[in-house]
Amino acid sequence: MPRPDPPPGHDPRVTVVLITHNRRDELLRTLGRLTALPERPRVIVVDNGSSDGSARAAAEAHPEVRVLTPGANLGAVGRNLALREVTTPYTAFCDDDTWWEPGSLRAAADLLESHPTVATVTARIIVEPGGTDDPIVEELRTSPLPRPDHLPGPALGSFLAGATVVRTDAFRAAGGFSPRLWLGGEEELLAADLMTAGWWLVYAEDLRVHHEPSALRDPTRRRADGIRNTLWYTWLRRPPGAVLRRTAHLLRTVPHDRTSALAVLRAVAGLPWVLLERRAVPGEVEERLRLLEETQRTSRARRYVG
Repeated sequence: MPRPDPPPGHDPRVTVVLITHNRRDELLRTLGRLTALPERPRVIVVDNGSSDGSARAAAEAHPEVRVLTPGANLGAVGRNLALREVTTPYTAFCDDDTWWEPGSLRAAADLLESHPTVATVTARIIVEPGGTDDPIVEELRTSPLPRPDHLPGPALGSFLAGATVVRTDAFRAAGGFSPRLWLGGEEELLAADLMTAGWWLVYAEDLRVHHEPSALRDPTRRRADGIRNTLWYTWLRRPPGAVLRRTAHLLRTVPHDRTSALAVLRAVAGLPWVLLERRAVPGEVEERLRLLEETQRTSRARRYVG
């Protein structure tokens, strides 16, 4: 069935929050697309300490966009900073190399408005320039979690920040993204806390985000942070059996090189604060998380490479 054309006109329910670091050209391209959306959302950019003139270029090209310059690279915590200024009930996240398809923000707001137990809705991710589904999409579509009748889509155990609309108040109440994790798989910890608070996380096929991966990235740093953060999240929120299973699987399957070794050592160095802040999820949440373990073990999209 063909998708209907999105209705025209401003939708005041959603603010877009975008974080960026030293990707001026990608940022300007994405802002051009976001400011042309029929929903005309307010857009807040957090420039995470760029040295390439990103903040000034964005402000000059798009004076209607709010540009925040914390003066340092806050990683995902830059989103927390932006949320202080959000006054809309829903917040759409994206990165400087992702953008929302026209009509999707309105549809996400409709979905969240009509499903008050849902805190996050994650969109289908289309990889450009080819227009193909991101490998993670099939995992989202076929999530093994039980789906109560009242949910509008498959239930998830986490979300993808660059392709998700969140309920603003739920995000704030859960504390936002952890400064400890900085960036790289930071969503899992927040997702666990949202589920613990009674919220549902869902996937919606009809919402679409486009992703044209930037060439300006450090895959080795991303791998190292991802390994460390996966271990910290697991040790912080999962019960002992799951801690042992996931830790052992990660150590067995990551590349056995200096980058991985240093990432593990950084994780171990954080054990004193991890043990102090550890708070395992309740049993009903752990049941859902355990159902995802097989998908995580066999995933083509969740690999630590680079």
